[in-house]
Amino acid sequence: MVSPEDDVRQQALGEIRRILGEELAVAAAVEPGKALVADLHLDSMELLTLAVGLENRFRVKLNEADGAGVKTVDDLANLVARRVCEGRA
Repeated sequence: MVSPEDDVRQQALGEIRRILGEELAVAAAVEPGKALVADLHLDSMELLTLAVGLENRFRVKLNEADGAGVKTVDDLANLVARRVCEGRA
């Protein structure tokens, strides 16, 4: 059985892929282990666009302190899932 957090994490991964592909035209494969900056070459404006898109889609708030621990696509998906589940608690 899939936990609610795992379900949201999968939705977040899908949304990250959508935003990167459709809105930011990132051509590279967007896999969980890929580093947002080193592998996908996102700049500060692209990271902001990604964060705002995720905030809007999942109705969560991501702040700068959260960003310190987010290096990979998976880190970001996990953060979104945590925030969504915290909001439901």
